[in-house]
Amino acid sequence: MSEVPPVFPGGEVTDDLEITRSLVVPAAELQWRFSRAGGPGGQGVNTTDSRVELRVNLWTLSTLSPPQLERMQVQLGHRIIDGVVTVTASETRSQLRNRRAARARMAALLRAAVLAESRTRRPTKATKGSHRRRLDAKKQRGQTKNLRRKPDM
Repeated sequence: MSEVPPVFPGGEVTDDLEITRSLVVPAAELQWRFSRAGGPGGQGVNTTDSRVELRVNLWTLSTLSPPQLERMQVQLGHRIIDGVVTVTASETRSQLRNRRAARARMAALLRAAVLAESRTRRPTKATKGSHRRRLDAKKQRGQTKNLRRKPDM
C-alpha cells in the first residue's frame, strides 16, 4: 500500500502562494530564510535550522495592481520595512511544518490587507446633552480653581 501525503491548504511549500482567486504570489518572489529556533531542545537543537522567515517584497511583486498595492501599504504600514513584509514561524521542531505555517500566515495577512476596505468617517454632530455636559464640566473646573486662589483682603 502506498502512502498518500496529506493535502495542506495553500499548496505545498514550493508552489505559488494563492492569496485570492485573482491574486497569486509566484513562488519565485517568495524569499525564505532559515535559522536556529530559540527555546528548549534536545540533541539536535544546535544543528537544525527549523525557524522559518518568509518575506515578500510588495514593491517588486508583479501580480499586484496599483490599487491593491496602495491598499496593502495602508493596511500593513506598520509591518512593511522597505517594501518587504516578513512572517516568521518557529513553533514546531520541523522546518517543513514551520514553512507551511509561515505560508499560511503570509496568505492570511495579505488576504486580510487586500480585502480590507478602509471605512470613511461619517461626520456627526455633537448632541445637545453632550454639549451641555462639556460646558458644565468646564464651569465646575473653573469654580474649583477659583476656590484654590487666595482670598481678597
